Amino acid sequence: MPEFLRLSSPAEALQTLLRALPDPKPAAETMDTRLALGRILAEDVCAPHPLPAFPRATVDGYAVRARDTFGASDALPGYLTLIGEAPMGAAPSFALTPGTCALIHTGGMLPEGADAVVMLEYTQNVHHGDHKEHRETHKKISVNSACSVVNTEIEISRAVAEGENTLRVGEDVAEGQVVLAAGQRLRPAEIGGCMALGITKLRVAKKIKVGILSSGDEVVPPEQSPRPGQVRDVNSYSLAALVEAAGGEPMLYGIVPDNLDAMKSAAAQALKECDEILVTAGSSASARDTTAEAIASLGAPGVLVHGVNVRPGKPTILAVCDGKPVIGLPGNPVSALVIARLFVAPVIERLLGAKPRPRPSVWAKLTLNLPSQAGREDWVAVRLVESGEQRTEAQGVRYRAEPVFGKSNLIFSLAAADGLVCIPPDATGLSAGEIVEVMLL
Repeated sequence: MPEFLRLSSPAEALQTLLRALPDPKPAAETMDTRLALGRILAEDVCAPHPLPAFPRATVDGYAVRARDTFGASDALPGYLTLIGEAPMGAAPSFALTPGTCALIHTGGMLPEGADAVVMLEYTQNVHHGDHKEHRETHKKISVNSACSVVNTEIEISRAVAEGENTLRVGEDVAEGQVVLAAGQRLRPAEIGGCMALGITKLRVAKKIKVGILSSGDEVVPPEQSPRPGQVRDVNSYSLAALVEAAGGEPMLYGIVPDNLDAMKSAAAQALKECDEILVTAGSSASARDTTAEAIASLGAPGVLVHGVNVRPGKPTILAVCDGKPVIGLPGNPVSALVIARLFVAPVIERLLGAKPRPRPSVWAKLTLNLPSQAGREDWVAVRLVESGEQRTEAQGVRYRAEPVFGKSNLIFSLAAADGLVCIPPDATGLSAGEIVEVMLL
């Protein structure tokens, strides 16, 4: 009880826990780049060659020497001699000389001497044989026909600057450049970038094992039909999903009875086999509070925080035992998930050596008043609805935030929500019409 009465703010509690953890030294493993989505890099990735590796066109058109187009306009076009076509997937076998150009397609390699590309929309072919003019589009140009025309001149109606409509060698990355830093979480763009450089294997942090224990004599497995007074285990599975999303490997240790010796034994086994453990239920100040005592027995320094000034989730326990984090979560499913987002996910990222990253959020207009108790941080589930108000959209706020009211043991009240709104401790609530930040679930 004395610990429970000394409440910390969520930010203070998290820092207390993180400061007590040793510096992260995540184990690493090598895996296929294509399978590494969401993993944390264990070492820097350097470019083995420049990207692009050759000068390329970014549009369909004509490769030119930019200085040959200076002054060209609709009223006074310029004329260049077409000498060939840059082949796709190969280096051109010719070079541009003053007054010449070459047909090129998006992604094609610029011939030697070329430093810009004029888009097709600003050109037309002029055949000297019959002086007939016709405008070409990229859909009509034939690879063979365009270059089979002898003595064809290309009329240019727009000047281009050096480098226009092209990519220079190394414009994306230079050879030897660190393109991805250790601790970075791999997203689709990073996966694609590695493939562009031919990096098909990566060293990533091994997933940390997170043991999950659910306690309570009234809790039964989901596949079992509960008798009167019993409830199915929700927390083990919702927390396992959250752990996996954060980069951990959940290890379920089943349901532990409301018995101190049983909890001590199960928690000690989980701590031995895992990098972090979570215990749900049994953390409240009651006669059956065995979690705090069991956690305290696991090793030094033990319980650091018992009670956080937040709703939901006040009876949260944060501990470090023999260098490993141990978190006691409330038994109510909504409380357990909210607290897990505040504490479990950041701890997993710390153990993986992940760089801090901003949490995904959006701004929205609150639709109802939300009262709160001063001095306590409240998190309220909200549903996001597209706003039809032109004035609101002009301010950059696309959504309305509709509170989803429900008690903390009603899991579908959170399932119906898109995010959480924080009411800070220095406020007594939020008013309808306020613009609030919604942390996306």
